[in-house]
Amino acid sequence: MKINKIYAIACLLLSTGVQQSMAQTAPVYDQHDAFGPLFYPAPGNEYRSAGGQPGPKYWQNTADYKMEVTLDTTQHRISGSVVIMYKNNSPDQLPFLWLQLDQNIYRQGSRGSSTVAASGERFANRSFTQGFELKAVNLVVNGKTMPANYLVNDTRMQIRLADAMKTGASLQIKIDYAYTVAEYGTDRNGRLRTPNGWIYEIAQWYPRMAVYDDILGWNNIPYLGASEFYLEYGNFDYSITAPANMLLGGSGELVNETQVLSPKEISRLAKARNSEETVMIRDSTEIKNNTAKGNRTWHFVCKNSRDVAWAASSAFVWDAARINLPGGKKALAQSLYPPEVGGNNAWGRSTEYVKGCIEHYSKTWFSYTYPVATNVAGIVGGMEYPGIVFCSAKSTRGGLWGVTDHEFGHNWFPMIVGTNERKYAWMDEGFNTFINGISTAQFNKGEYNSPQNAQRMAPLLFSPRAEAIMNTPDVIDLSYNGVAAYFKPAMGLNLLRNEILGPDRFDYAFREYIKRWAFKHPTPWDFFRTIENVAGEDLSWFWRGWFFSTWKLDQAVKGVQYVKNDPAQGALITIQNLQQMPMPVVIAIKDVNGKTDTVRLPVEIWQRGASWTFHYPSTVKLSSVVIDPGSNFPDIKPANNSWKADNNTPVPAGTTGPSVLKRYIDAIGGADKLKGVKDLALDEEGDVSGTQMELHIKATPDKRLETVYIPIASLTAMKLLINGNEVRIARSGQEISLSASDKAILKDKNLLFPELYFAAPEYNAKLELSPTMEDVNGAPAYVVSIATPNGALVKNYYDAKTGFKVRSTALVGQESGGGSETTTDYADYREEGGILMPHKLQSNIGGYNNSLTLKKAVVNGGLSDDVFKW
Repeated sequence: MKINKIYAIACLLLSTGVQQSMAQTAPVYDQHDAFGPLFYPAPGNEYRSAGGQPGPKYWQNTADYKMEVTLDTTQHRISGSVVIMYKNNSPDQLPFLWLQLDQNIYRQGSRGSSTVAASGERFANRSFTQGFELKAVNLVVNGKTMPANYLVNDTRMQIRLADAMKTGASLQIKIDYAYTVAEYGTDRNGRLRTPNGWIYEIAQWYPRMAVYDDILGWNNIPYLGASEFYLEYGNFDYSITAPANMLLGGSGELVNETQVLSPKEISRLAKARNSEETVMIRDSTEIKNNTAKGNRTWHFVCKNSRDVAWAASSAFVWDAARINLPGGKKALAQSLYPPEVGGNNAWGRSTEYVKGCIEHYSKTWFSYTYPVATNVAGIVGGMEYPGIVFCSAKSTRGGLWGVTDHEFGHNWFPMIVGTNERKYAWMDEGFNTFINGISTAQFNKGEYNSPQNAQRMAPLLFSPRAEAIMNTPDVIDLSYNGVAAYFKPAMGLNLLRNEILGPDRFDYAFREYIKRWAFKHPTPWDFFRTIENVAGEDLSWFWRGWFFSTWKLDQAVKGVQYVKNDPAQGALITIQNLQQMPMPVVIAIKDVNGKTDTVRLPVEIWQRGASWTFHYPSTVKLSSVVIDPGSNFPDIKPANNSWKADNNTPVPAGTTGPSVLKRYIDAIGGADKLKGVKDLALDEEGDVSGTQMELHIKATPDKRLETVYIPIASLTAMKLLINGNEVRIARSGQEISLSASDKAILKDKNLLFPELYFAAPEYNAKLELSPTMEDVNGAPAYVVSIATPNGALVKNYYDAKTGFKVRSTALVGQESGGGSETTTDYADYREEGGILMPHKLQSNIGGYNNSLTLKKAVVNGGLSDDVFKW
């Protein structure tokens, strides 16, 4: 579910950088902890083998469902019945059964509503219903129908049997029920009002069997909102009666097309099933001309699935295209959305995105298993179900690709590989985020690809609020859940694939894991064992450090010496592992003649301790040694990753810090023009880790209002106000307490044209010009370190040729009370209102790589004081 990533972004995306310290301590590495011999808690058994595959006696129970319901659009209610055919394949007798009643989370006083913070959060109920209203609960055993003895406890129901179910036995449970569709269903289901009618996105809409497995027996963790689902597999046959003017889409195959579709729609659908291009089946004209009266019943069948969901609306347009699967098989990609969000920048490309990602995943990992893949635009930000996903109607461009790709990636995890989401969110969200990265890099030649810099993400992964991946999602703080469930496990798989095992060994092992556990219930241990056994590598050090702890990575180059002080006899390079996380080492070496080389050292070098010296066959002096030149490892202190000989280009004589700043001021327009700016409004757009974002800035010399907005979630992720002595900042609507020092630093960091102040002697900023220039994006740059009177520390880089500021790094230091370094690169300077401004910005704010483009700039537009209010 991609929306969780957005909330992590919202909590961590602070362009102003008020963060706690992550101070570097003395080396803490202990190889005995990192490489301890005992990892697996138990040996393999006849149910789950030591090699990571299902054992010869592996079993799981099955549940087939038949539902018949009616949608009442006047009362927003669903009513009907479900018949569950449940079979006990376990070796145990079952004297009672457990079912899941997820709609009960919307009852006032439910555990889910009672465990939401008073300030509110994403999973808070915005209105209450009665949950499932059970009309009758009956059992059918050996052809006899009898009332069930049942007990409802929050989102769970226990049925107590008169006679225990024996191994191999089956029974039927028939439940008559109704419920009111919540408008906002914890962002997993709900309804959206549009100009042409309500859009209903229906999920968790029937009582479902809990899983009984060989690990825990009955899995009965209540549904609290943050954690998702764990379900048995079976076959589904369901019918929905709805107003005749509505169009429905659901999991599986529509088996009564001729009864619910017009001849024209049937003809167009047949064309779409054989078309590489998107075919419109119902357009906006047909919405307006739709005068059908009465009701229609839509009948769907979905086989070998763990769940089904559906959507209905009179406001849908409908388009579709063919999906090409391995072995010559075909499926159908289709999209249902209101016409007002169509077009090539939005939902008009949805079916193209569905087709693209499913064809990629099917070719790369495991073939798609459902006949249809439906993308629905509605109120839900992003949520996955077998063969159908719900995505925000507000999504556009790369944001729509990202949420579509992510939600359909879930058809592999957990729809095909049926993990326990309620306990191990990372086994579906993290694995899915990993495969999303590969698919995005390949889709349309990387149209929306935004490669992540692992080094820049280290402050996010290893922040003071970090929690281990191996926690249940209900326990992990919501502000970190996007990291623990999505980003960190995905980065872990990328490290395994690209740096530890290599793509060939990893891909083969990962495909084997999917194949082994397709339509089964693997645990984390089954995954770990499979990857180790198939790839042929003991990875206990990696699982322990990456998944079970919050260990950090800090590799460093300690120094370079030459054998007998003679470079011709070779160099002795000493590296260190200063934190507890061990990793392989990739080192780029360059000599004074410009020759470059790459050395790769295995993780086993750290089995003997925290320091390692190796011989490099140099023939001349070395000019630089750099650990992780590609920034592929999340090192918390990249500043110690390099060693450089004293041969950098010195700054020209007479160049000073103030002169570099003055040159920059002159380059962008001159001091007089900058001082003549009474107000400035900037609108920037971009993405952060594939999620669309907007940055809006309104500023005067002594005031500033800055907001970061996430359209897909209708969420103001960050808001900053500076108005004289009033300094306030909020994340996701929750204001942050600021000390007097924090406020002063924020004011220093958000000055309008700060170089004007830094260069002025009366401002009393401390300027330090580095004696040598550094390379920034292939060009030499002056480096000026700046300490403001209030303690803000900044290191700015100015292009030696143009004078433009090309990089700025907010530093960590005592004056600012610590924090994580954030770096922003500036490019593409263009004139706006007589001043040259950068139109391209890239940064690692909050640990996320994000890119922004300046879309609009207004200089001296006459902003009133009323703008600068909280």
